Amino acid sequence: MDFYKQVGKMAIGSRLRLLTDKITADAGEIYKLYDVDLQPKWFPVFQVLSRSRNNVMAIATEIGHSHPSVSKIVGEMVEHGLVVEEKDVNDKRRNWVQLSEKGLEILEKIQDQYRDVDAAIADILENTENDLWKAIEEWEYILDQQSLLKRVQQQRKLRERSQIQIVDFKPEYATIFKTLNEQWISSFFKMEDSDYKALDQVDEHILKPGGHILVALYKNEPVGVCALIKMQDSIYDFELAKMAVSPEVQGKNIGGLLGEAIVDKAKKLGATSLYLESNTILKAAINLYQKLGFIKIVGFPSPYERCNIQMELKIK
Repeated sequence: MDFYKQVGKMAIGSRLRLLTDKITADAGEIYKLYDVDLQPKWFPVFQVLSRSRNNVMAIATEIGHSHPSVSKIVGEMVEHGLVVEEKDVNDKRRNWVQLSEKGLEILEKIQDQYRDVDAAIADILENTENDLWKAIEEWEYILDQQSLLKRVQQQRKLRERSQIQIVDFKPEYATIFKTLNEQWISSFFKMEDSDYKALDQVDEHILKPGGHILVALYKNEPVGVCALIKMQDSIYDFELAKMAVSPEVQGKNIGGLLGEAIVDKAKKLGATSLYLESNTILKAAINLYQKLGFIKIVGFPSPYERCNIQMELKIK
């Protein structure tokens, strides 16, 4: 068991499977010991049917198995003569399942086995420091609240978030600012004159007039950009524009972090309102803007052909 000690908690599935295999192997031998014609995997279904007849769906729900799994087990038990099926007179799509005469004989015969197994398990629990049965119940309850998959996804997001930094623009980021925006715009639309002016002359068109650019770094590499463009003779302080994220890091919420950071930047600059232009085919972007608090407005003539929606954010 040194392997599991070395690997630790990551191998919990494999270790539980090893324990299950060990117990299942013994279970098979125990049935032979008591001359009971039953397979370990049939036990949950057999136990439910020992109380009364039932249907496959109800059995599956009670024991926490899938419908196909229970249906297969019932089929195997029918072949071995342990259960019989009959059509529901009110619903021909549903079958009732109950123990056959052979199954009822096994039910009577298995009682001594039940008593001995129960006593053996009790003996194991008395000789262990931790109650495995209670621990399993706790794990089942916790995983019902949130699955292991969801928990791993959360941890992945936290780890990746710790590797993301939002920094102010530097001249060295001018190339990536242009590259990411060209890549993004060309994926959905075509580059326009206003794009080239803003991307080729960052200082003249964005920074010197009072705008700002933020850059997202992932593992210290620039992967996302977003700009605040100072608006002149307007009811709005800034336009949120030129947001682009590398396709290679999509799904890491970098756009969301950039958006939050750029709005926070606007607040620190004393802005009371932001404006943006977009296109409704960009559903993910529109959803992001709405999460940031932007609402649709009837705006102004746009220099961009691709613009078919304008939005504003009132900063409190």
